[in-house]
Parts: sequence; C-alpha cells; structure tokens
Amino acid sequence: MRELTDEQVERLVAAAFAVRERAHAPYSGFAVGAALLDSAGRIHVGCNVENASFGLSICAERNAVAAAVAVGAEGFCGIAVVTSSEPPATPCGACRQVLAEFGDLPVVLANVHGARRLMHVGELLPAAFAGGFLHRTPG
Repeated sequence: MRELTDEQVERLVAAAFAVRERAHAPYSGFAVGAALLDSAGRIHVGCNVENASFGLSICAERNAVAAAVAVGAEGFCGIAVVTSSEPPATPCGACRQVLAEFGDLPVVLANVHGARRLMHVGELLPAAFAGGFLHRTPG
C-alpha cells in the first residue's frame, strides 16, 4: 500500500485548495478541488464543473485524473480532495471507480476548515471492478 510523506500531503492539499477556487458550481454551490501526485513528483489538478444538464457535470477527481493522463503522467502516488463539508467529503462512486483503475492510492480528504482524514481507495471501494475481470478465456 502506498503512503504519502507529510510534505507531499501539504503540497497536494494546497494545490487542491487553490484549484477549488476555480470550480464551476453554480447549481449546487459545492465547490471541489482535487490534486493528484504522479511518480515524477508532478501535481495534476482538477475542479468540478457542473452543467445545467446535471448528468453532464464532471467531478474534480476525474478531471485531475484526465489532466494527468492527457500529459502522459504515470504511476499515481496519491490524491487530495478539498471541499467545504464537515466532515470532509469522500469521492462519489464514479470517482472511486476511476481512482481504483490506478491502484490503492492514499486519498487525503480535507476541508476548508483544516480538517483532514487519510483513507485509501481500497477502503472507499472494496472489491472494485478491475481490468482482470475483462480477460476472456478461450471457448
């Protein structure tokens, strides 16, 4: 199981906090920022972007993953998610599944009031659907 250093946690939370300010959340007012650390030490950020057609909204966590993948990042080491909720909110089910694609990452849940909680993707989504289920057997 991967772990984050205190310095990595601080960098991730600061980046997620900053990008949260750019969230587009005119309907719910629930701004979310996410920051994903790759194995090269780079941080990739994402914020939630709501849409009047709610099903087309996209979460901060998935935006951060997409941004990282788009620039060729690999080997994700952890993610921080910042919200205003008390306690800090966990990722939605879709985001949990997307994060599970990249392993049992540490997930730092934080809020704007300074509260933090550390979990792992495996705790958030036990028995996740994984690529191994897609391997076909002959016949």
